[in-house]
Amino acid sequence: MEYRRLGTSGTLVSNLSLGTMNFGTPQTPEDEAFAQMDAFLDAGGNLLDTADVYNGGVAEETVGRWLAARPDEVTDRVVLATKGRTRTGADPNEAGTSRRHLDRALTTSLRRLGVDTVDLYQLHAWDPLTPVEETLAFLDSAVRAGKIRYVGLSNFTGWQLQLAVSTARAHGLPVPVTLQAQYNLATRQTEWEMTAAARYNGLGILAWSPLASGFLTGKYERGARRAADTRAGQDHALYQYTSSNYEHSDRTWDAVDALREVARDNGVTPAQAALSWVVNRPGVTSAIVGARTVRQLTGNLAAADLRLDPDSVTALDTASDPDPAPYPYGPFGSAQRDRTANGPEALGALIDQHAESGGAGQH
Repeated sequence: MEYRRLGTSGTLVSNLSLGTMNFGTPQTPEDEAFAQMDAFLDAGGNLLDTADVYNGGVAEETVGRWLAARPDEVTDRVVLATKGRTRTGADPNEAGTSRRHLDRALTTSLRRLGVDTVDLYQLHAWDPLTPVEETLAFLDSAVRAGKIRYVGLSNFTGWQLQLAVSTARAHGLPVPVTLQAQYNLATRQTEWEMTAAARYNGLGILAWSPLASGFLTGKYERGARRAADTRAGQDHALYQYTSSNYEHSDRTWDAVDALREVARDNGVTPAQAALSWVVNRPGVTSAIVGARTVRQLTGNLAAADLRLDPDSVTALDTASDPDPAPYPYGPFGSAQRDRTANGPEALGALIDQHAESGGAGQH
């Protein structure tokens, strides 16, 4: 297992982290969850990621009981991360990043986890109704009270991340150290602004769904019916939404084909190749893996020390390229923001190419 800085902080975390979304469900009951956390620590992993809304708080409770059942010398190795913001009840104020909701959400998370402090407290998503100053002021008070050590963001767009970071710096408040975002070979649109903003500001990227709800394991075939015991086959809104997007994307299946070939050439599984690709992308601190069983988890953890050769990485990059529209993210839009100290700039080259082809137009 490789260890990397948690953003700009001095805390080190494993390059693969353990997700707990299914903990306490029929797919991953408590005894299996305990076994997974034991195996994860035995393999050198240390970052556990959970959230207050996972299974209505059952995931946090499961982690809390595991922590309580283990000696301090074991659990002291854990870097514990949770999240708050998502709706936890029917009342209008039981959602968002207001001081009121986050105070209650954090207090409840600490109680479920059985701890006084979490290492990383992440805003699960942007809240358009709450001023960012209010949210950051609450997080500052929670840091000062010893309830959280570091602040993180999740599912923020590029401009939202920049606003949060710039506001925190301007007011001397804790600056977020991580961005948790969906990132995998089938979801590379994340690179257009989210990961770029995170890298510019020094936030470590925590990649969720690195295997694209199981599509990048290579176990699915185009048009085949999904088994009920797989993520793609579960009657869960998130899985149904993401699986539908992957299912109907030719690029997903191009990436799967490339993964199978790369895996065969490197003597690894498609899942291990997919995890190696994402965990070694620029700016990525850790990829969050989830599993139904210890056996499945152990296979995924083997990717922690796997580095694909350059030809394999290029093959995966090419197959998974999201090919954005020309503006604002494609070659034309990117060229307008290009500047070099020496040599031709991209926009000039595009204009020259356009002129040589007899084209005309304004840029």
